[in-house]
Amino acid sequence: MRALIAAGPDVWARLASDLDSADLSSFSRPLAETKLVAPVQPSKICAIGLNYLDHVLEGGRPIPKSPVLFAKLPSAVIGPGDTICWEPALSDKIDWEAELAVVIGRTARRVRAADAYDYVFGYTCADDVSARDLQDRDGQWTRAKSLDTFCPLGPWIVTRDEVPDPHSLPIRCTINGEVVQNSNTDQLIFRVPELIEFLSRAFTLLPGDIILTGTPPGVGHYRNPPRYLQDGDTVAVEIEGIGALVNGCKTE
Repeated sequence: MRALIAAGPDVWARLASDLDSADLSSFSRPLAETKLVAPVQPSKICAIGLNYLDHVLEGGRPIPKSPVLFAKLPSAVIGPGDTICWEPALSDKIDWEAELAVVIGRTARRVRAADAYDYVFGYTCADDVSARDLQDRDGQWTRAKSLDTFCPLGPWIVTRDEVPDPHSLPIRCTINGEVVQNSNTDQLIFRVPELIEFLSRAFTLLPGDIILTGTPPGVGHYRNPPRYLQDGDTVAVEIEGIGALVNGCKTE
């Protein structure tokens, strides 16, 4: 997928034309019988914290003056239907975070916000799974956010042209069917063009790289009492116009 993204619009157009004229009946199969993998394996995952106004207020924090950046390791990526796993002896405070993920489409370095959408390939759903006890203990977020299986992505990439405005999308998270997060991307403090400008001034974004744009309120850590994921739970991240990313949970 990274090679396809990097190939650029001319190749995408030819491929689309070929698909439109081809007889694909022999290749089709029911989605329910198809195993989907993560739609892209990024070279890096740039995650933004505290980027929904209602989430910042939920945690009693000041509104950030610039994006709060941290990294998730690519080895954390799993796909739809895969299982979020953790070792209770390492962490027993595993939290959910529904997020809109931006998929970079072109090599981006020092991109102006006004030009940023030219560098977006599309969008997908993400769950920024977080070990809150490790996050508090370490004083920084990389380990807590990067345990194996802690970055579900999917179920697919919706291309940029199919999402006219990424800042008007209902987003929610359910646990075992119960709605725990329910917001809209219009609550983003730093929007997609600003994030691309901010990140690309510091380092080069490559085709297939992922930007996680932040999570809305309703995470388990700020509940009273706090609530965390349990063995056997099913987590679903749903974004209107993109789809639903569903993952089970299991302790190891």
